[in-house]
Amino acid sequence: MDMLGLIDNFVRVVENGTIAAAARSRGMSAAAVSQSLARLETHLGVRLLSRTTRSMVLTESGQRYYAKVRHIPYDIALAAQAAAVETGPQGPLRIATTAAFGRYVVAPLMPAFNEMFPGIDIELIATDRDVDHRLENIDVSLRIEAQLNDRLVARKIASLPFIFCAAPAYLSRAGTPQRIDELSEHACLVFRYPTDGRFLPWSFSADGEVVTARLNPRFISDDIDIIARIAVSGGGIARLASFIARPLIASGQLIPLFTDDKQAIQSLPMIIYACVSERSALSAKVRAFIDYIAAAVATDEKMSSAPVRGD
Repeated sequence: MDMLGLIDNFVRVVENGTIAAAARSRGMSAAAVSQSLARLETHLGVRLLSRTTRSMVLTESGQRYYAKVRHIPYDIALAAQAAAVETGPQGPLRIATTAAFGRYVVAPLMPAFNEMFPGIDIELIATDRDVDHRLENIDVSLRIEAQLNDRLVARKIASLPFIFCAAPAYLSRAGTPQRIDELSEHACLVFRYPTDGRFLPWSFSADGEVVTARLNPRFISDDIDIIARIAVSGGGIARLASFIARPLIASGQLIPLFTDDKQAIQSLPMIIYACVSERSALSAKVRAFIDYIAAAVATDEKMSSAPVRGD
C-alpha cells in the first residue's frame, strides 16, 4: 500500500477544501482521490472526513491525524529538492503570467532557460485573469501589483517603465500634449483590468509628487495589444509598457510623449512580482526560474533604458 500517496491525497483534500480541487492539484480524477481517502480510512479504522453532498469537514480523529501528517508531503518535497542539487532542477514547471508580459518577455526567454535547465519541462499559461495556485496547480505566477493578495508570497523581480505615445498621424491632427493636464483634451486609449473592471490609472511622478491624470477614454479594451494597434492606427494616446512600445517607436509607428527632461515628469513604472502560494513552494526549479527571469529582465531593461526621444 502506498501510504505516502494516500497521506498526500488526504492532506491535499484538506488544504484545497474539496476532493475535486485536490484531484486537479495531483493530476488525478476525483474518483481516484475519493477511493484513496476510503482506503486510508479503512487502513486506519477511523473516519477522517465527514462528507455530505454540500460539505466536507474533518472529524475529531481527522483533525488529530491531519495535525500529525500535514508536514509529510512538504518534507518529502524538500528532501527531493535536496537530492536534486547535484542533478540540477528538474520536473514539470507550470507558470502563469499576465498575457502581454508572457507574450513579449517570458516566451522569448524560454528557449535559453530550457538550454540552461534541460530537466525542467515548462507549461506557460498567459492570462490576465486571477489564477488560483492550489486549484490550478500553478508553481509560480508573474503578476503586476494590482493582482497581489495576502495569500501569496511575492518577490519583486522587475520595474519596467510605461511609455506614453501616439501615432504621428494622431499628433498631427490633434496636437502634442506638453503637460499632464492636457491629456483630458485628447483621445485616450485605456486598459480595463479584466478581473474587476477597473481602469488602470495613468499615474506620474511630477516634481516628487504622484499625480494621476484625468482621462478622456475614447477607446477601452481589456487587451493591451488591441490598444497598441489602435494607437498605431492613429486612434489616440496610449500608455504602453516599454517592451511593447519601444519596437513601435523604433519603427516610427509611434512617437513618445513627455520626453522633455526639464518637465521632470515620469510615469510610474510597472512592477512585476514572482509569486508562490507559500514559502515551501519555492522548489529548486521555481527558484531557478525566478532568478533567471529577474536577471534576464534586468539585463534587457538596462540595455534598452536609454531615454526615448521623439526625434
